[in-house]
Amino acid sequence: MAPAAGGTSEGSGTTPVVGAAATTAAGEPGATGGPGATAVVAGQLGSTALPVGSAGEPWSSGVRRGNDGAVEVAGVGVAELAADHGTPSYVLDEADFRARARAYRTAFEAAFAAVGTGVDVYYAGKALLTMAVARWAREEGLRVDTASGGELAVALRAGVPGEAIGLHGNNKSDAEIAHAFDHGVGRIIVDSLAEIDRVADLAAERGVVAPVMVRVTTGVHAGGHEYISTAHEDQKFGLSVNVAAGPGTDSPAMAALLRILERPSLRLLGIHSHIGSQILDPDGFEAAARAVLELRAELATRTGVLVGEVDLGGGYGIAYLPGEVALDPERVAQDIASSVAEAAANLGTPLPRFSIEPGRAIVGPAGMTLYTVGTVKPVTVGGDDGEPFTRLYVSVDGGMSDNIRPALYGADYHAEVVGRSSVAEPVLARVVGKHCESGDIVVHQVMLPGDVRAGDLLAVAATGAYGRSMASNYNMLPRPPVVGVRDGASRVLVRRETEDDLLRLDQG
Repeated sequence: MAPAAGGTSEGSGTTPVVGAAATTAAGEPGATGGPGATAVVAGQLGSTALPVGSAGEPWSSGVRRGNDGAVEVAGVGVAELAADHGTPSYVLDEADFRARARAYRTAFEAAFAAVGTGVDVYYAGKALLTMAVARWAREEGLRVDTASGGELAVALRAGVPGEAIGLHGNNKSDAEIAHAFDHGVGRIIVDSLAEIDRVADLAAERGVVAPVMVRVTTGVHAGGHEYISTAHEDQKFGLSVNVAAGPGTDSPAMAALLRILERPSLRLLGIHSHIGSQILDPDGFEAAARAVLELRAELATRTGVLVGEVDLGGGYGIAYLPGEVALDPERVAQDIASSVAEAAANLGTPLPRFSIEPGRAIVGPAGMTLYTVGTVKPVTVGGDDGEPFTRLYVSVDGGMSDNIRPALYGADYHAEVVGRSSVAEPVLARVVGKHCESGDIVVHQVMLPGDVRAGDLLAVAATGAYGRSMASNYNMLPRPPVVGVRDGASRVLVRRETEDDLLRLDQG
């Protein structure tokens, strides 16, 4: 089937922007953006959906296109960024990051204050954690959530106090747990019955009382790809509130809570739930919250212990493509606050203090990846109906080593030629990397100007989350730098790796 004109992306629920750079599917897999998909909309608005002036979603608020077609981020032109820092580079808009962090904090504080309780906002460091990012989050009033000893080390080096840090992980090492003790980490989220005993024993050996929360699975499935929906039963995270080992036995979640109360070296802070990622419907958060509050009430009935905290996790969705709409922090905060207040009233229990863990929602739109185009190759493709069409393969100087998500999840992104203007007719294109892998796809489908050529600067939007943090050295490519931009200036936050860095690790 040849490229269609107009319509919506199957499974996305959004209408693509009519413009030459309109793409096809939702920012998460399961829509029509994977191999074999067909494009929508070859528009009449020229070679780009990025107008002169402010860009709008899915770009950061600091992205603007000038009259000459060149794009700048926070007052820094892409040509200057490429000249100063090379390509590929991750470019991070500091003001945009801060604004989104502030928006989540203020929205949730206001909504939960209105129902008579408080809330803490933890930045989910797994999305992207550098020392600068950790400091920005802390300066905006957020705490920091870590998922490994390495992330914990970065947060501590950045000056985040231990009591403002959480430590996650389904398989923490003894060394990671001890490191958390040594630095007074404010919460350790335990993920299994065996881990409860390990944390308790290590705490007893050190003569400390460890503050812990229990991660539970509620059976509420939300998010995009199966691999990032984390509250269903058949996966590695958490302890189920629903599935008991047999008649008359406790659920794994209840068993964990009871076991913690038996250990004097543990202090039970509360219950943690995370239902998935890239969630665009707040109903899932509300359903999970009700399930957690019911578990909390049941524990109080049985033991007299009413835990003081409930963490609702993260997963707040963003726009990856033009025309998509991200979750609104004020709306989702008000909806969740209203829902938990009603649930607590029905249960006859006072509200706990809550916490949330946005990561992607803060850093995702703040980042973009800047590439240089290399080989451009038209390929004739046979459509499903036998009608051939041409897809332009546009190769860039990075690929799956700097963004594995399109290959891993089938995730879709949006790209633009950003160094110049063009009046060329837009063509169906696929942006690919330079790796020795046919699945090395950066953007499955996008309409790019038909005169796209070697040397052009091309940017991919909304790569701030899970680009650098999931990057690799596949084919021995050094990882790109993270470059922060603010008020017309750029600075290196994480330097580019070199071949010497790679060789230094090889002991031969």
